[in-house]
Amino acid sequence: MYSIVLVDDHAIVREGFKRLIELEPDLEVVAECRSADDAVEAVGQRRPDLVALDLSLPDGSGLPLIEHLRSVAADTRIVVLSMHDGEPYVSEALRRGASGYVTKGVAPEELVAGLRAVMQGECFLSSDLRKRRAERPSESRDPIHRLTAREREVFLLLAAGRAPKQVAGELGIGQKTVYIHRASLMGKLGAGSELDLYRMAAERGLLPRKN
Repeated sequence: MYSIVLVDDHAIVREGFKRLIELEPDLEVVAECRSADDAVEAVGQRRPDLVALDLSLPDGSGLPLIEHLRSVAADTRIVVLSMHDGEPYVSEALRRGASGYVTKGVAPEELVAGLRAVMQGECFLSSDLRKRRAERPSESRDPIHRLTAREREVFLLLAAGRAPKQVAGELGIGQKTVYIHRASLMGKLGAGSELDLYRMAAERGLLPRKN
């Protein structure tokens, strides 16, 4: 029996997903969560095989939560279930550790197919996302994908309002190194200020929502 934790702030959505999942004899929903805090607690206690995670939660974006849950339970796999179908959301979710991404507009059976694929060690994208990627293989990708891993970390912290000195402290690097990364990433992104970085991150749902 595979154990699953559902994370979505809408009770009616959770109930619908739960009924669909529990039609399968080997799948069991062991907890339902409406917030990021609830999810961290449930995953820490239950250690489920899989988390089905919405990205829009009342206490923040689900993207940072992906990494947090992976740190809490490294063996737990994560499938994103979201209304957001833009490439930046998908790529960022996978980069942060999700093993699958299913949009809420696809047929219900795709959810079950996605859960099973991920539990078998595969990376799963719903059919609409696969089709879009296949139709636009040569389309230039979001410039954020040009950033190195360290540049991405600096970008997200600057976009969140951290000063370079704070960024240096949080990442354990020198302040001069922060300025070097900032100059490089701003050039790659075509940004002229930290405000531009904030807008880019906010438009892509890469920052926690303010209460």
